Amino acid sequence: MEKITLYIKESYNELVNKVSWPTWPELQSTTVLVIVGTIILTLIIAALDFVSGELIMKQIYKLL
Repeated sequence: MEKITLYIKESYNELVNKVSWPTWPELQSTTVLVIVGTIILTLIIAALDFVSGELIMKQIYKLL
C-alpha cells in the first residue's frame, strides 16, 4: 500500500511541477493544425478512392 501511495504522490508532483503544459493560444493553434491536416488527408483519400473505384474499376469491368 505504501508503494501505491508513493506512486500517486510522485505522479501528482510530476504533473504539477515538472510537466510543461501548452498555453491556450498554443493549444488552439495546434488543434487547428490537426483539424486542417485531417481534412486534407480525408480529401486525398476520398480522391484516391474515387479514382480507383469509379475510373479504374469500371475500365477493368468493361474488359471482362
